[in-house]
Amino acid sequence: MNMEFDEIRPYHDEELPQIFEELIADPAFRQVATAVFPEVPFEALAQKMRSCKTKLEFQKAFCYVILRKFAKDTTLGVTLDRTALSDKESAYTYISNHRDIILDSGFLSVELIDQDIDTVEIAIGDNLLIYPWIKKFVRVNKSFIVQRALTMRQMLESSARMSRYMHHTIKDKNQSIWIAQREGRAKDSNDRTQESVLKMLAMGGEGDIIDRLTEMNIAPLAISYEYDPCDYLKAQEFQLKRDIPDYKKTQADDLKNMQTGLFGFKGYVHFQVSPCINEELAKLDHSLPKPELFSQISALIDRKIHANYRIYPGNYIAHDCLSGTKSFSTHYTAEEKQRFLKYIDQQLDRIELANKDVPFLREKILLMYANPLTNYLVAKTETPK
Repeated sequence: MNMEFDEIRPYHDEELPQIFEELIADPAFRQVATAVFPEVPFEALAQKMRSCKTKLEFQKAFCYVILRKFAKDTTLGVTLDRTALSDKESAYTYISNHRDIILDSGFLSVELIDQDIDTVEIAIGDNLLIYPWIKKFVRVNKSFIVQRALTMRQMLESSARMSRYMHHTIKDKNQSIWIAQREGRAKDSNDRTQESVLKMLAMGGEGDIIDRLTEMNIAPLAISYEYDPCDYLKAQEFQLKRDIPDYKKTQADDLKNMQTGLFGFKGYVHFQVSPCINEELAKLDHSLPKPELFSQISALIDRKIHANYRIYPGNYIAHDCLSGTKSFSTHYTAEEKQRFLKYIDQQLDRIELANKDVPFLREKILLMYANPLTNYLVAKTETPK
């Protein structure tokens, strides 16, 4: 057993009985479980937990049920198209844009279960593990921990270990992984792959940079929410950062974002998987300087994600509103425009700031919906090098 990863990896299946008992004994976990399943006595939930022998069994018994309920209550439907990956047995690293703290990876796993495919291991930042029970719960739910707030030296060591863990997960465990293309969500929905994510992935494995990234079987994944329930919170954050130079989000802010993302209305949600990029990686010049290689690979992943967005009427309407034109008016009706602009007004009303700059905030929210369309159009016209 490789003990190097013990601090960050999901629990092994044989560790689950002990962790289940710790969760069952935790009053905070009990309170949350009772709130999520109000019609089921907690002792019955505890017995069901104890009957789960593997992490996948636990996911199917609990997480699947919870996430299906969120999908039913807060969306008009969640869909996944992974026909670009014909192989159901191989392990892939799904690198995606990041919209919702919990549901990006959650909905993906639910849809994979429905297609009779194994769920993913999930990269999750330790800044979100606010309570001890959350840290235990996510590790039962096949998450591995991304350590944040470290010194530069600690960060290098932590990144190298995480990279080795991810290579081990893909290569030795044949277990797929989900990771966001950047640290944190793109607040303006202008999705770009951070080269630091690729550099981290290239720390583990064998050979040169291209060999190491090829070993990870990267499959870019585009996630498209018709509505982002956190749009008003993101806009609010833009104004706070503008007005308070050293503004930092608190744990309470993170909790509010998680809660709003879970319970807010999302409209249609679509996951579109691109083919694995190994063939394109093979065509790159191995002798290129590292910065040039990472730049080309991140641009490649961005193109794949941008070209696979699902574009909704709101994206077209927001783009037209910002440009002051009717360039995309054939893509929406007058009724859809009225409904979308009413939604924007309702979201603006939810922002609680003393010196609320409504024109600035409105522009920021519209930009969140226009940027995916802007990037989609560019990706569709660009021809890969």
